[in-house]
Amino acid sequence: MGKPQKKKSVADRVRKVKASTEIKNNPFEVKINRKKFDVLGQKTKHDVGLPGVSRSKAIKKRKETLLKEYKLKDKSNKFVDRRIGEYDSQMDPEDKILKRFALERQRTQGKRSIYNLNEDEELTHFGQSLADIEKLNDVVDSDSDSEERGLLSAELTASHFGGGGGLLRKKAPGESGDEGSQKPKSRQELIEELILKSKQEKRERQTQKEESQELTEKLDQDWKSIQGLLAHKTPKAERKELEEKPKPDEYDMTVRELAFEMKAQPSERMKTQEELAREERDRLQKLEADRQRRMQGDTEEDSTTKQTYLSADDLNDGFLLNKDDQRMLSYHDGKWNLEDEVEKEEEDAEGDDEGDDKEEEDDDEEEDIDGESGHSDLESDKDSEQEGGDEEGPAGEEAPTKPCSSLSEEEKLALQEAARAELPYTFVAPESYSELKSLLHGHTTEEQCLIVDRIQKCNHPSLGMGNKLKLQKLFDFLLEYVGELATRCPPELSTVNKLVPQLYALCQLFPNAACKAMQTLLSDSAHDMAETLEVKGRTALPGLDMLIYLKITALLFPTSDFRHPVTTPAMVYISQLLTKSHVSSLEEVTSGLALCCLTVEYVTLSQRFVPELINFLLGILHLAVPNKRSIGYCLVPPFRLSGKNCNLLVVQNMAHTESWSRKRLPLSGVQGLKLKDELEKDHYRLSSLTTCLDLVKRCTLLYKSLPSFSHIFQSIRILLAKHLPIEGHPRFIQDLHREVLEAVSVPSVLQPPLVFSKRKPIPLKLFTPKIVEVLDYGKKRGSSKQERERERLKHKYKREFKGALREIRKDTKFLATEKLTEVMERDAERKRKVKELFGSLATQEGEWKALKRRKK
Repeated sequence: MGKPQKKKSVADRVRKVKASTEIKNNPFEVKINRKKFDVLGQKTKHDVGLPGVSRSKAIKKRKETLLKEYKLKDKSNKFVDRRIGEYDSQMDPEDKILKRFALERQRTQGKRSIYNLNEDEELTHFGQSLADIEKLNDVVDSDSDSEERGLLSAELTASHFGGGGGLLRKKAPGESGDEGSQKPKSRQELIEELILKSKQEKRERQTQKEESQELTEKLDQDWKSIQGLLAHKTPKAERKELEEKPKPDEYDMTVRELAFEMKAQPSERMKTQEELAREERDRLQKLEADRQRRMQGDTEEDSTTKQTYLSADDLNDGFLLNKDDQRMLSYHDGKWNLEDEVEKEEEDAEGDDEGDDKEEEDDDEEEDIDGESGHSDLESDKDSEQEGGDEEGPAGEEAPTKPCSSLSEEEKLALQEAARAELPYTFVAPESYSELKSLLHGHTTEEQCLIVDRIQKCNHPSLGMGNKLKLQKLFDFLLEYVGELATRCPPELSTVNKLVPQLYALCQLFPNAACKAMQTLLSDSAHDMAETLEVKGRTALPGLDMLIYLKITALLFPTSDFRHPVTTPAMVYISQLLTKSHVSSLEEVTSGLALCCLTVEYVTLSQRFVPELINFLLGILHLAVPNKRSIGYCLVPPFRLSGKNCNLLVVQNMAHTESWSRKRLPLSGVQGLKLKDELEKDHYRLSSLTTCLDLVKRCTLLYKSLPSFSHIFQSIRILLAKHLPIEGHPRFIQDLHREVLEAVSVPSVLQPPLVFSKRKPIPLKLFTPKIVEVLDYGKKRGSSKQERERERLKHKYKREFKGALREIRKDTKFLATEKLTEVMERDAERKRKVKELFGSLATQEGEWKALKRRKK
C-alpha cells in the first residue's frame, strides 16, 4: 500500500493558474503585423495576437455571423420600429412628436425652387388659397337680359335695402282719396305687387327687343331687294387684285384638306376581364332585384315630388328644348316661314317610319338566318353578344308603366305572375349534379343555356375566392348532364349542341381541370372495355353518350399535336374500338361509321395514317358484297369472310332502290332503329353504303401524298372494281362509286431510294498552321505581355478558388459541429427525462411492493 496523496490546497491551485496565465501572456510570443497607412473601406489582414488566436477569432466571427443566420433560417418574425426616438429613452415624448411632425412637413411642403429663400407657405381656407380670395375676382352673374344692367328702380332699392319701410310708409294727404279710404295693404300683398310689376317690365323689355329684331331683319331684306338696282363700280386697285389672284392648284387644295381633316380622337381604354365580369354581375343583380320587386307587386318607382319655388324674375319658361326642336326664327315678306318647317317635320317622320320598317325587316332576316344555321357546334362571339343583349330585353328596357295607384287588382296579379314566370337573373353555383339537374329541369333548350351562362357570370373566378372550384365542378356536372341527354329516348341532341359552347368557355377558363375530367372519363371507358375483352374476347361498339364525349374532346382540345394528354388517349381508344368491336347489327354499323367520321376529323390536320380506319371501312364495304366465295382481298378482324352477319348491307330487293333518296344517317340510330318493313331496311342499307363510300373518298384525299398510297388502298380498289355490283343502285351511288374508284386507282408517286453521291465532296479550305519555336523551358516560358498577364490572372483565380473552397469547408464543418451539438443536447435531455421517469417508476414500484407486504 502506497502513501496516501495529500490534497492540494487552494493556494497551490491559484499559483498554478497565475503561472499558466503568465505563460500565455508572454510578450515575446505576441505577433504584430504593422501597417504603413490606413485605407478607408479596405479590409485589413494585419492583426495583433498570440499563436492560435486567429483560429479562435475565426470561430468567434462564425458564431456572430454564420451561426446567427443558421438560427434565423426560415424565420420572419423580426419587427423593427423606425420611428424617430422610439429607442431613445432620454428623449421626451413631446420632443418625439415635434421631430416627427417637422419631418412630415418637410416631406409634404417641399419648396418649388431651391434658390428662392423668401418663399413662404401658401395658406388655404376650405381648399382655396387666401391670396386668391383676397383678390375678389368673383364674377357677378345677372339674370336680367335688359341693356340697362346695374340699374335698380327706386322702389326695389327701398324695399330691399331700406328695411322694408318704403312698403309700409304712410301716404301723404295729397294722394288720391280713394286709396286713402281703402284699408291699407299688408306687406305680403305689397311684395306680390312688386313681383308682378317686375315681371311685367321684363316682359315688355323682351317684347320690345323682339320687335326691334323683326324690324332689323325686315330692313335687311328690303335692302337686299334694292341693292341690285344701285350702280356700284369697283375701284381699279380692287379689280387688279381680283384679276391677279391665282386659282389654287390641286396640290394646295389637297394640303388644305389634310390640314382641316378630322383628327383621330382618343378612345376609352379597354376594360379588363375582371371589370367586365364585375359589371355583368352588377347588371344581373340589378335585374333580379327589379324582378323580385315586381313579384311583390311593387310597380311604383321611388320618386319624391319636390316643391318648386318661384323667384321674382321667373317667367315660367324654365323648360328644356332638344336640338331637333330648336327652330330658327325666319321671316319672308314680313311673315314667319312655317311651311318649310312643317314639310321638314313630315319628311323626318316618313324617314323614321321607313328606318323602323327596314330595321324590322333586318331583324326578321337575322332571325331566319339564325334559325337555319343552328347546327354549328360552337357559336361565334357575335351570337353570344346577341344573346347577352336579349337578356336585357324584358327587364332592361324601361317600359312606360302606370303608377301603382291606377292599376287594378287583376293587373297587379298578372304582373306578379309574369315576374314569377321569368327566369331568375342570379343563380348560386350547384354543389352537386342533382342540384344542376333540378335547376335545368322543365326548361327549354335556350333557357337551359341561359341558366348555365348566368351561373358562370354570377360566379366568375375574379369575384370570389371559392368561385374557381365551383366552376370546375360545374364543368364535371355539365359533362355528366350531356351524357344523360344523349342516353334519353329520344336523345336531346339539340340541347347538347347548345351546351357545347358553355363547355368550351369553361374549358378556356380552367384547361387543367377540363383535361383531368376528360382523362378520367376516357380511362374509365378504356378500363371497362379491357374487362369486357378479358371476359368475352370481344367488345361492343360505344353508345351515343361516348360518341358525343369523343366529339366534344375534338372540339375542346387540339387534335393536331404530336402528343397531347387528352386527344392522344382518345385516339388510342378509338383505334382499339375499331379493332376489337364486333359488328352484328345495323345499329353497330351506324356506330362504327360514326367512329370513322370522328377518326377522320381527328387526323385531318395532322394527316396521321390510321390503318384501323382503312381496315374498318374495308370491312363495312365487305358487308355489302353479295358473293363472298372468291375474293382477291384480305380482311382483318373483327370482320370475317363469311358468317351469320356478313350480309348486313346487301340489298334484299333491288326494286326498293328506285324510291331511295339520299339522307344522312341519324345519330339516334346508335341506340336503336325502328324500321317497320323491308323497304326501310333497304333504304337504310343504301344510306350506310353511301356514307362509307364518302368516307373512303375523304381518306383518299387525306393520304394521297403518301408513297405507299396504292398499296394502302389496294384491297378497297379490288373490292370496288370486281366484287361490289352497282348496276341496279341509284344514280347518285353509281357516280360516287366511280369517283372513289378513280381516286383509288391513281398510282402513287414513288420516291427514288437513297444512294451515295458519285463525286467526292469538296473539303473546306484549310490554312497553314502557325509554328512557334520554343526556346525557354520551365515554369515561366518566354511569352508576350498579354500571355503573362493571363497566366497571372489564372494563378490568382486558382488561389482565390482554393481559398474559397477552404472557407466553405470550414463553414460546413462549423455548421455540422453545431448541428451535432444540438442533437447531442437533445439526446442528453431526452436521456435525463427518461432516467427521471424510470426512477420515479422504480420508486412507485418499491412503494407498491412495500405496501403489498404490509397488507400480507
